[in-house]
Amino acid sequence: MDLLKHIYIPVIFFVLTQNIYGQNSVIDCYQQSYKLENEGKYMAAIGMLKRIKADTYAQNLRLGWLYYLAGQYRQGLDYYAKAIHIRPNSIEAKLGYVLPAAKLKMWKQVGDQYDAILQIDPNNYKANYYRGLIYYNTGNYKKAAQYINRLVNLYPFDYDAVILAGWNTYYMKNINQAKALFYEAKLIRPSSESATQGLKICK
Repeated sequence: MDLLKHIYIPVIFFVLTQNIYGQNSVIDCYQQSYKLENEGKYMAAIGMLKRIKADTYAQNLRLGWLYYLAGQYRQGLDYYAKAIHIRPNSIEAKLGYVLPAAKLKMWKQVGDQYDAILQIDPNNYKANYYRGLIYYNTGNYKKAAQYINRLVNLYPFDYDAVILAGWNTYYMKNINQAKALFYEAKLIRPSSESATQGLKICK
């Protein structure tokens, strides 16, 4: 029995030491990847993270971001998709996914991700703004208004939301409301050329 005790204690110490060493090694890889990213060495940062033999949410999210920075958008999409699969309710992973998707002009996939975000968080600023902007750019002003108006109600003194609402309302032929929104936009940003133009055409 005494012999077993002497064997058992070194084994426990060895396991704990290996776990601590492993954790420190992973943290060091992340630290080095941030350093390399800040230096603009994106592929080296990717290589550093790939030394970690794992398939975690954090690793996939970070690889998605680094591949996006490196201009390798397809690979970025793949890693963001893996992160979303691991954490389906992650808004940050979905917002990350739209970055390379937009670069590839995959507008349906971009819209799908914004819709998925709004299912989780109906008041999400970015999802409402860009979902509205997508509909605005395609001329679907009525659909765009659903998202843009919600945003203006949540952020009444936010320039980007108000100016977009102004133009969307103008193209919906509601001139008086558009004029009021352009005026509000000028209060927020007096130098706004877009708001100045809007006020001129609303006369």
